[in-house]
Amino acid sequence: MAKKELKLHAVVSPTETVVVSAYDETGKAEACTLAFYMVSSHIPPCITIAINATQRRKTLAAMLQTKAFVLGFPSIDQVKEADYLGVESGYNTDKLANIGYSTSEAKTVHAPVINELPLSLECEIVHTVTVGSHMQVTGEVKRILADESILTDKDRINLSKLKPIIYDEEQVRYLAVGEKVADAFRTGMELKKALDGGKDNG
Repeated sequence: MAKKELKLHAVVSPTETVVVSAYDETGKAEACTLAFYMVSSHIPPCITIAINATQRRKTLAAMLQTKAFVLGFPSIDQVKEADYLGVESGYNTDKLANIGYSTSEAKTVHAPVINELPLSLECEIVHTVTVGSHMQVTGEVKRILADESILTDKDRINLSKLKPIIYDEEQVRYLAVGEKVADAFRTGMELKKALDGGKDNG
């Protein structure tokens, strides 16, 4: 298959769209939308986000001051509000009030939970590092708060019900989660066993 060398750019496609929220120095809830997000540890559960540090970011300043934030996951029916929280600045206006979103204080950290978002992770900042244009912030998840409507009968998050917003950096658009293509860790194990001649070597 022919290959073509591309111009260097941030290839972060596709990734889940998230909303990070924190209290500023006056106790006001700030929030911004991000596409740079990843799970960075299972034990303890940690996530890492990255925010452009070359621009004035009120939410980032608030996070660094309080050493805490809440990571919220909007659903596809909240795409307009989520996009707005990413294009407007908290230095200009009260973004959450403008879209009619309310907050409650997290139980484990000093940060606001956006009540309208179906899934929220309360996080304590455990590490920060600046890499190029962005500051990477790692938060240890202290509490998970989920709407019952997005859970399975075993209290696991059902992505089909959460309907997360997927950001496509390459074509600058939002997508929905697609159909299942395979069972993770099983389809590869089937191939491994076939290649090993049916032996199970772990």
